[in-house]
Amino acid sequence: MIAVYKQIEELLENAFDEMVDIRRFLHQHPELSFEETETPKYIADYHQKLGHTVRTNVGGRGVVAELDSGKEGPVIALRADFDALPMQDAKDVPYKSTVPGVTHACGHDAHTALLLVLAKVLNEHQAELNGKVVFIHQFAEEVIPGGAISMIEDDCLEGVDEVYGTHLWATTPTGKVEYNENALMAASDRFTIELQGTGGHGAQPHKTRDSILAATRIVDALHHLVSRQVDPLDSAVLSIGSFEAENAFNVIADKAVLKGTVRTFSEETQTHLIDEIERTAESIATAYGTQAEVRYVKGYPALINDAAKAENIRAAAASISAIDEVIHASPQMGGEDFAYYLQHRPGAFFFTGAQHPDWETTYPHHHPKFDIDERSMLNAAKVLGKTVVDSMAR
Repeated sequence: MIAVYKQIEELLENAFDEMVDIRRFLHQHPELSFEETETPKYIADYHQKLGHTVRTNVGGRGVVAELDSGKEGPVIALRADFDALPMQDAKDVPYKSTVPGVTHACGHDAHTALLLVLAKVLNEHQAELNGKVVFIHQFAEEVIPGGAISMIEDDCLEGVDEVYGTHLWATTPTGKVEYNENALMAASDRFTIELQGTGGHGAQPHKTRDSILAATRIVDALHHLVSRQVDPLDSAVLSIGSFEAENAFNVIADKAVLKGTVRTFSEETQTHLIDEIERTAESIATAYGTQAEVRYVKGYPALINDAAKAENIRAAAASISAIDEVIHASPQMGGEDFAYYLQHRPGAFFFTGAQHPDWETTYPHHHPKFDIDERSMLNAAKVLGKTVVDSMAR
């Protein structure tokens, strides 16, 4: 199978221009989460032309394509997302988004492009493969509840033995691959606390129940939960991102609203923080004569890789000459709904460096000027392709 992969690698390099063309076309025509219509049509058409078995509208707007070698072997799934973000594209490039207020500021266009071209290249070596390759093209990764969970419910993992995915990482230099054999990304939850007091004149605070004062005390107390109630060897983040109590300068607000996020890896820690947020908010609100309503929304679960499958990624990446370094990554506090696939099948998710060495400024994910070094797509496709070939040879 070594000779087969060398041929696959050469074909990928020859198809790099097509990969770039696809990525730039998708970048110019982005679609928001749960509003994707033309992108899944484009993906399905591409696979149908390759002769793959294709299912559309999977879980809503997803596309699942299957390459069947016709021989016994493992069923390996590869996943790429394809939704964009509600942001204005601020880059000055020929492939700038043509849709006002919508852009690919996270690399999902590139994920789709590299998976499509990899599918084409693997298809050309169908006779040398064993088993099946399932290409999962997922909608709505950016917005909870995400597309993964509904695609799984619609059997996108039926018959699958192992599943892999990658995220092009713009703040890691091109040529590097980051993996972790365990926890890679955190559970990403959000909460809202609404304080209801009794407003009144700013000159007569004794006649009010100040919602702002109560909310301020809650903010302070919540920020002590992690430092004083979570094991220092565990990882957790609690951040308040919004504090709203708009009012006239001389009026004590009757209502204040706090919004924040919690990031955890342990379900035990997550449950504890949920309980403590509610207890803290309600007890402080009561002490100040106000009422607190806590609404907690669980986001994507923690992304926990299978150790053996993560080793498959590490070994594949280490064997590719274009990969300069394979790094054991520290867990990230960002969320990713690839986590759902890993709750159902063994697999691994990894980061592929996409930082261009010649750029003076690297803009992070979800920035209006976000971009990638497009050569990173080729690196990611090689790692995924090598992982497929190696898994089929075992």
